[in-house]
Amino acid sequence: MIGEVNSLNQIPVIIDCDPGIDDTMMLMLAFARPELDVRLVTTEAGNLTIDKTTYNALSFLTYINKHVEVARGLPQPLFRKQEVAEDIHGEGGLGNVKWADPAFEASKRPAIQAIYDTLMHSTEPITIVATGPLTNIAALLIAHPEVKPNIKQISWMGGSAVGGNMSTTAEFNAYVDPHAAELVMRAGVPIIMSGLDVTHKAYITRDEMAHLRTLGTPFAEKVADMMQFYTFTQKQTPFYTPGFEEQIRIHDVSAVACLVAPELYRGDDYFVEVELEGRLTQGATIVDYTKQSGKEPNVHVLHSVDRAAFIKLFFEAVTTIGKTL
Repeated sequence: MIGEVNSLNQIPVIIDCDPGIDDTMMLMLAFARPELDVRLVTTEAGNLTIDKTTYNALSFLTYINKHVEVARGLPQPLFRKQEVAEDIHGEGGLGNVKWADPAFEASKRPAIQAIYDTLMHSTEPITIVATGPLTNIAALLIAHPEVKPNIKQISWMGGSAVGGNMSTTAEFNAYVDPHAAELVMRAGVPIIMSGLDVTHKAYITRDEMAHLRTLGTPFAEKVADMMQFYTFTQKQTPFYTPGFEEQIRIHDVSAVACLVAPELYRGDDYFVEVELEGRLTQGATIVDYTKQSGKEPNVHVLHSVDRAAFIKLFFEAVTTIGKTL
C-alpha cells in the first residue's frame, strides 16, 4: 500500500464535522496539538446546511493558516428530513464572529471519496474524529466496507446514556441521523463515544470565558465572542435548567481532547444501539449499562472528565493558535 508515512509518531486523523461553534473550537484544538496529523477535513449537514458548514470550515482554516483539504459531505441525513441548529449557533453558525474569507476552495472530491482515498493510501490505520451526524461515515461504510481495517477508531461526539438535548432521550447528532449512527455502531469499528454524559461536564464558565480576553490576541477575542453568543442561545434550549448559562458546553472539543490527553477521561465499554422507531425515543443511544443484553461491547462510552485539566488544555490551544497568527 502506498501513501504517507508518519515519521513524527503523530496520530493520523480525518475530521468529519459540521461547524458550528463547538466544532470550530474542536478544529482549533486539533490544529494546535502536535500529537495530531490532520490529513483531511470533511463536512456534514448537521448544525447547519452543508453549504454553511463547508464555508465555515474553509473560513476558519483560512484564518488559522491551515490549508488542509476540505471535502464537502452529503447534503442531508440518510432517511430523514434535515434539522439544523441555527437557534443555537446563529444563522451563519459562528455566532456573531466572522473568521476570514476563504482563501481556498472545497476539494473537487466529495467527502466519501476523499475519506476512502485517504484511508486506502495510508500506511497506517487512521482515526476518524466525527463531531456531527454520522451520515458521511455511514455512507462510506456501506459503499466501501473494505476500509474498515484502515480505520483505527472513530472518536464521535454524539449520543447520551442518560438524557438528551433534542428530546428527553436523544442527543442532537444521533437524533438528526439515527440510521447513520446505528449503521456505524454495528460496523465493527472501534468507537469512542463522547456523549452528553461527559460533555456536560466539559464546560467553560463565564469567568473563564472572560479570562480568554486577557490573553491579548485577536484570536482569543474572537473565541470569547463565540462563547459569549453561546451563553445566550444555550439558555433557549428546551431542556434549559437554571444555572445552565453559567456552563458553556463546548461538546465537540472532547472528541479531540480524549485522543491527545486520554488521561483526562474515564469511561467503560458497553453495547450501544440506536433507537430508530420509538415515538418518544427516536435517536436515543441505548447504552447497556447493566450488561443484561449479553451482547459484546461495541463502544467505549466516556462518562467523566477532569474539568480543570480540560480547561487548561483548551486555554493552551487558544494561546498556541493566537501566537501563530
